[in-house]
Amino acid sequence: MSPDSCDAIVIGGGVIGLTTAIRLAESGVGVRVWSRDPVDRTTSAVAGALWEPYRIEPRDRVAAWSRRTFEVLGELARRPEETGVRLVPGVQALEGDLPLPYWTDTVRDLRRAEPHELPPGYTSGFRASLPLVDMPTHLDYLCRRLVAAGGTLEQRTVGSLAEAARHCPRIVNCTGLAARDLVPDPRVRPVQGQLVIVENPGLTEWFVRAGDEGAETVYLFPQPYGLLLGGTAREDVWDTTPDPAVAAAIIDRCAAIDPRIATARVLEHRTGLRPVRDEVRLEREESADLKGAVCVHNYGHGGAGITVSWGCAEEAAEAVRK
Repeated sequence: MSPDSCDAIVIGGGVIGLTTAIRLAESGVGVRVWSRDPVDRTTSAVAGALWEPYRIEPRDRVAAWSRRTFEVLGELARRPEETGVRLVPGVQALEGDLPLPYWTDTVRDLRRAEPHELPPGYTSGFRASLPLVDMPTHLDYLCRRLVAAGGTLEQRTVGSLAEAARHCPRIVNCTGLAARDLVPDPRVRPVQGQLVIVENPGLTEWFVRAGDEGAETVYLFPQPYGLLLGGTAREDVWDTTPDPAVAAAIIDRCAAIDPRIATARVLEHRTGLRPVRDEVRLEREESADLKGAVCVHNYGHGGAGITVSWGCAEEAAEAVRK
């Protein structure tokens, strides 16, 4: 594919855009990805990232997308050093009665946790092996796979969908939070997440406190680069500057799960903005503004971009090829 020719332009270089572009490129479609930011500076790059449907609707479509993505990530987990994907056991728990999640049937080894498997103060929970993704490694893998399939990746800011349509008759809008202005779509809004990375004092399993829909959350993810501690879910907050007081509170909450965390050396602070919408927008649009071009929207995945990425990518790619 020459630098100026393509069959489709995917706008957005996060995990949603890259997986969509890969599915198109590997089916023979000439694809260019336009990303405003370098891939390693997208929201995806600072994600946790544990497979779990979190802050994403509608449930019926999410269940199907999540199931398909679980299958693909399971395959990629066979090559963790290359892909950044591992299947890691862990516990989700609550200081009360925790019903099993609606996606239970997707995870074969999910079971009720025994009392001795729960942290102090927690009375119910479940154990499961879930995909846990080292996002810097995974994004690098996705970029290599896209290029190997003949796609191209360009750092480029787009002022409007019509601008992209002047270059190509098929557009895929995977811009996440930026869709708020680009479409424009005021239904997309940020939910800020702040994380702390510390030296891992020896944890090998993930932990999530269930039911954390408020501003403060608790999760611990052992990654190759350190132990990732979370977090926050602050609605309509646009600031991406880490707050030292918030970071200290995150460490305190996580140290209640494992006291060794209290004295672990802090390696890094991260803050990202989840692109939350009342429901994911994944649909094909043909409008007069695009002057004959077709746009497939694939955005609004909230806190579950990695969880639904491949399922959404396949549906979006099929909509492009129609």
